[in-house]
Amino acid sequence: MEADGFVRKRRMTAETAGSDAGVAGASAGAEVRWLGGRFWGVSESIVSSLTPRIGGESQLQSVDVVCAAQDAQTEDLDLDYEGLPQGASTSTHMLAGAVAGIMEHCLMFPIDCVKTRMQSLQPDPAAHYKNVMDALRRIVAAEGVWRPLRGLNATAIGAGPAHALYFASYEKLKKTLSDTIHPGANSHLANGAAGCVATLLHDAAMNPTEVVKQRMQMYKSPYRGVLDCVRAVWQREGPAAFYRSYTTQLTMNVPFQVLHFMTYEYLQELLNPHRLYNPSSHMLSGALAGAIAAAATTPLDVCKTLLNTQESHALSSSSQSQGAHRQISGLVHAFRTVYRLGGLQGFFKGVQARVIYQMPSTAISWSVYEFFKYGLTKHQHNNMRIQHIKAEG
Repeated sequence: MEADGFVRKRRMTAETAGSDAGVAGASAGAEVRWLGGRFWGVSESIVSSLTPRIGGESQLQSVDVVCAAQDAQTEDLDLDYEGLPQGASTSTHMLAGAVAGIMEHCLMFPIDCVKTRMQSLQPDPAAHYKNVMDALRRIVAAEGVWRPLRGLNATAIGAGPAHALYFASYEKLKKTLSDTIHPGANSHLANGAAGCVATLLHDAAMNPTEVVKQRMQMYKSPYRGVLDCVRAVWQREGPAAFYRSYTTQLTMNVPFQVLHFMTYEYLQELLNPHRLYNPSSHMLSGALAGAIAAAATTPLDVCKTLLNTQESHALSSSSQSQGAHRQISGLVHAFRTVYRLGGLQGFFKGVQARVIYQMPSTAISWSVYEFFKYGLTKHQHNNMRIQHIKAEG
């Protein structure tokens, strides 16, 4: 009896939340206000508490060498932060990566919402959109100004640790492999291999967030909020549902990140050969690398979206044609479903929105990451010099 009551209650909740745009808008507005308060309330304390500890005892061993190589006449020159790996600790990369990831996902979240909806294989007639701007305009007009931001707080919570692991592991492995494969120079093979490993860690942390985010982004999403979505998915489909698309995500993101990192590093060699802090080169290289990688991996992204959302129309079509399947599981099943419902064109649904999302997204990510890495490394380097001067005095 309690189970029947719970099912009836869930059905009533789904009908109410699916039809009431005001409830969805209020929920999204609350998420944004919560996120803003949390982020700005703790950012200053995080930076102030971490920056003094960046580096560590292992870096202090190199102070004598660094200080001996510089004299008073070079103090005003720009810091070659790529040339000082001793000053850029793992903590630096993790903090810079976390901030970059949160900003990237939060600033581009409305476009991400549009991409998710445009990848729907059999959308509701009211959710047919001509292009990205048409989708944004109609979503805001019909469902409220906050509707494109639903699920933002879940994304911000997941993006921080995911990108901290992502950038820290990439920088560490890139340096280690480059020194092994091509000592003293950049190695594209090392960049690609480091990107693959970084992707494994990033996706392991980010995949549950992607499931929740995309389900809340869909048209007429029945969930009241992030916790309601997590609870419903856990109870109906089990904990495995949060990693149903993990292999597909890896299949997509490994080639995506290989293309992304190799293109970015190649463009940096052309635009910024001395690897100085150059915001314009970081933004341009990041944008072009993101666009190329996004366009090439769109078919896999469509399959990932289908696995994450378990779109009701696609499920009903799949069950009619195959009988036993009540859920879409696995990359092969997703590929067959996309092809049956959309043909070859179905694999490129939302490609425009995906490229428009990824270009500024990767530009923001790289420029913010490089900025924080430069600032934190320079801060730590100056502290090390001051400590050395005091010790000698």
